[in-house]
Amino acid sequence: MATLTPQELLRHIDRGERWSGDASGGGAVTAAYQIALAVRALRIARGERPRGFKIGFTNSQIWPRYQVFAPIWGTVWDSTLHACNAGGEGRLSLASTCQPRIEPEAVFGLRTTPAANATLDDLFDAIEWVAPGFEVVQSHQSDWKFQAADTVADSGLHARLLVGTRVPVRSFAANAAQLDTALAGATVVLEKAGAAVERGSGADVLGSPLRALQHFLAELRQCPGAPDLVAGDVVTTGTWTDAWPVAPGEQWRAHFDAPLSPIAVTFS
Repeated sequence: MATLTPQELLRHIDRGERWSGDASGGGAVTAAYQIALAVRALRIARGERPRGFKIGFTNSQIWPRYQVFAPIWGTVWDSTLHACNAGGEGRLSLASTCQPRIEPEAVFGLRTTPAANATLDDLFDAIEWVAPGFEVVQSHQSDWKFQAADTVADSGLHARLLVGTRVPVRSFAANAAQLDTALAGATVVLEKAGAAVERGSGADVLGSPLRALQHFLAELRQCPGAPDLVAGDVVTTGTWTDAWPVAPGEQWRAHFDAPLSPIAVTFS
């Protein structure tokens, strides 16, 4: 099977086409990150701006379904990042996505770069806000069948990110322990057309979204050539449920517990 170049991978992303060859560097996750960074460099060169990161496969409940048993990460772009209106509702186009699925998540916004070897307290100091989010993920391999390295080379499976109402973390938490507890204890009900399809919790995401962020930051800083987190970055921390297939015309809603609020999306 022919090995896909970063240029060919980017064409598949742009066109929403499934892969016709191998792209993961022979199955090594470390090599796949270098491929993903090469695709990132191509996107920057053509004018796209990185806006942060997505963390994937933080929910161990779904690892056996996808045969991926550790978290991954990828870049979020100005071209893929979207905001809800004041009512927590948004619209997303699925044009040029490949086998898209939806994931309800907690999203952080950073006010500064976290300290080296960041503790949870260091992360609390670096975070400005938290919000509910819908990430649309995609796979360019048929039927969502892949190895871990494939998901990394596939830009972390990221397609879109819709961010809901932002809540300043210091409005409900005085320290990292309170933020950690609040998000770990929150639950979500994911609905399609008003009918519940699945329930999940923040505790399913490596113990809490804050702990998922800590894990990701350590991995990011160990990856050769990877950029660091900077002020203004958004980081979406992984799905609280399974990823559900979506199609144009559908309406989805996630009812999060406080401190997060409900978020709704209509697809076109």
